[in-house]
Amino acid sequence: MRVMSIYNMKGGVGKTATAVNLSYLAAASGRRTLIWDLDPQGASSFYFRVKPKVKGGGKKIVRGKSDLDDLIKGTDFPNLDILPADFSYRELDLQFADSKQSRMKKLIAPLRHEYDLIVFDCPPSISELSQQIFRASDLLLVPLLPSTLSIRTLEQIQAFLKKERVTRLELRTFFSMVDRRKTMHREFVEEFAANSKQHLTAGIPYSSAVEKMGLERRPVVEFAPRSAPSAAYRALWDQVASELW
Repeated sequence: MRVMSIYNMKGGVGKTATAVNLSYLAAASGRRTLIWDLDPQGASSFYFRVKPKVKGGGKKIVRGKSDLDDLIKGTDFPNLDILPADFSYRELDLQFADSKQSRMKKLIAPLRHEYDLIVFDCPPSISELSQQIFRASDLLLVPLLPSTLSIRTLEQIQAFLKKERVTRLELRTFFSMVDRRKTMHREFVEEFAANSKQHLTAGIPYSSAVEKMGLERRPVVEFAPRSAPSAAYRALWDQVASELW
């Protein structure tokens, strides 16, 4: 079983859209996939038409009083399940504060025979929960906007991983919401890609098709398979899969 986290300290960079579409593509490729919606806002749960509610809340999960198997829900798509969000997840930092560093890793360990891939859709923060996620993951996938401030955020993430000595984690970046009509976007993407060994070249274009996910409540690669962002997500999945396996 492999574990991938879609993460950024900053919100509004396309984390959830990426988590939803890559999870769908992983399942469509035959991988038994679970997406865990860790954001109390519950966007991934909404997109997959699952109520953002977990019996007992995050407190019971962290304390080992809830069996994850009993909390997992099916989606409308083969090979793809979801562990929904819950508003109580906003307190997960407090719950994990008294736990061992690898508590999250131990929580998902019993699922290793049921799934090929677990995808964490992470909230936009850097916290105790973030540390738990980092230590439980094989790959940290960081969506970036083509802007200087976005790169600054990446540097903060890298500094945090170094400070906390999180070494058994591969970090990869990609650009999201790229408008290639803008010269600044094109130049920024090309310069960054040329100077980063951690960067995946597949970039997600800015598109109204992605915004329609909220209306369709399903992945864009499913309801608009011929669109530009769908092609980009498929290219991104191919690159991510080669990193994971």
